[in-house]
Amino acid sequence: MGTELRCRLAHVLVLTAIACAAGCSSGTAGHAPDANSTASNVTLTAAQRQHLQIETVTPTAFRRSINTAGVVDFDNDRATSVLAPFSGPVSHLVASLGERVKQGQELATVSSPDFAAAVAAYRKALATATTTRHLADLDKDLLEHQGVSQREAEQAQTDADNAQSDRAAALQALLALNVDPQTIKDIQENRPVARMEGTIRSPIAGIVVERLITPGQLVEAGSTPCFTVADLSRVWVQAQVFGSDAAAVHIGDTAEVESDVAATPLQGTVTNVSALVDPDTRSVIARVSVPNTGQILKKQMYVRVLIRSQHEESGVLIPVSAVLRDDENLPFVYLEQADGSFARRHVTLGYRDADRYEIPAGLKSGEKVVVAGGIFVRFIQSQ
Repeated sequence: MGTELRCRLAHVLVLTAIACAAGCSSGTAGHAPDANSTASNVTLTAAQRQHLQIETVTPTAFRRSINTAGVVDFDNDRATSVLAPFSGPVSHLVASLGERVKQGQELATVSSPDFAAAVAAYRKALATATTTRHLADLDKDLLEHQGVSQREAEQAQTDADNAQSDRAAALQALLALNVDPQTIKDIQENRPVARMEGTIRSPIAGIVVERLITPGQLVEAGSTPCFTVADLSRVWVQAQVFGSDAAAVHIGDTAEVESDVAATPLQGTVTNVSALVDPDTRSVIARVSVPNTGQILKKQMYVRVLIRSQHEESGVLIPVSAVLRDDENLPFVYLEQADGSFARRHVTLGYRDADRYEIPAGLKSGEKVVVAGGIFVRFIQSQ
């Protein structure tokens, strides 16, 4: 009897297991799947489908917006480093830091032997040019009366022409030293020069943003930076663009620059996209030119930049709500199948445009995606 009882008990357990397997084989909320659906698909009732929103995938035109960070810099087309045009000790500083100056305005003076030598050379060239011209005119008159030979007259004319060239070169040397017109006029009229000092002048109109010399400091011609003058009405923002976003940024794109010191974003334009990748950050620099109203943007200030591409692209865009994550954190969506069931499809996420994702791979035009209610489908599938 013990053996017979054990056989009957085993038979009951087998039947129970078969019944359980039959009842649990369809993870479809109690509805048997159609013959065309796979075991992993989800089939919903008409009432359950009311919880879903489905969209048909179609290519869409869009323009990228790139959020990034940038650093403020001077507009180098409107800023310059002022170098000493002559050597010598600084005798007097005229311009103050932060002062607005005009083009040609005096910034500092230098007790320079270069200046004195240039003045002396110009005086000598003027005198020589006057003398040789007078002699050439005399020889020309004498030649007409056979008082000198043709050769002597021609030599006098050559000497006069050379002296005029030397005078012009000496004048250019003074102009290169930024000598003011009144001093040049005094030299030409043989009047004494009031002050034998060289003057450092601003080459552009703007604001003195750096003063790099002090009284008594010895400066070297052409190598010692003395001041930086910049027009701050417009600045550059050097924005960092990473990865695939670099291909979407072009000259002429509009940009918004936000900072902690401005109540509203400043509007700018991309004026240059670097051809080189920064070896440290692996980014490409996009230069944004920004009107600096009120001079609120300062050099080396960190800002936030939103670049709006003017280049139109086409791709598959789906709502962010359509994208779910699996146990391995991989993105997927639910697609409606021909038999009315729903199947998972892993996708590749690209650029995010507000509340929509670009899908570079994983979806084709015409497919139907669950854009709202995907979490409900996932819950039903897990039952």
